Amino acid sequence: MRLPSRPLAPRSALPAEDPAPTSNPTDGSGRLTVSRLLPQGLGLAAAIVKRAASVELDWDVRQKSRFAATDSQGRALGIFLPRGTVVRGGDVLVAEDGSLIRVIAAPQAVLVITPCAEHGHAPIDRNFDLVRAAYHLGNRHVPIELKPDHLKIEPDHVLAEMLRAMHLTVTEAQDAFEPEGGAYGQAGHGGHGHGHHHDHDHPHGHEHEHAHGHPHGHAH
Repeated sequence: MRLPSRPLAPRSALPAEDPAPTSNPTDGSGRLTVSRLLPQGLGLAAAIVKRAASVELDWDVRQKSRFAATDSQGRALGIFLPRGTVVRGGDVLVAEDGSLIRVIAAPQAVLVITPCAEHGHAPIDRNFDLVRAAYHLGNRHVPIELKPDHLKIEPDHVLAEMLRAMHLTVTEAQDAFEPEGGAYGQAGHGGHGHGHHHDHDHPHGHEHEHAHGHPHGHAH
């Protein structure tokens, strides 16, 4: 006796095929992985950088190569950059999914160091006081942001008193902090980049001599 054949299952009842595997742009904890950095958005159009998400980071975080953060779109980020990388304001992070995140140097507590207007008889004397302050801070391996008319360091009451004793004005502020990078590391990435070459073979015939024989009787 021939048994009746079983009817074929409708197509909708057939088991679905396994979906094609996809790459996972997260680090396993739900954070979007970031492993690339474009210094100052190198190679990107300004309009593209402007539309990108952003992340505000203070100096304590930006000097690390691995850290977690949250961007302006609320995405959790896991940053894994090459060891020794320093992140600067204006840099652009590239996530594993191809999205861009513009870095903003977050305002933080700093000490702003300026020459005293009552000190010295000419502007060049006051500028020399900043050079002298930078020298002493550098001897103490203090991160310093260098500007033509002021210096910035992280808060330190001992250093503040030392600088005031050197007849400099020290004020507290909330501002972005971009200390100078090492001369032999992160070349061209100490807060600004220069793509051009400097030829230092030209002679320097001038000399700078500064005499500070005048008394310092004023107080700050």
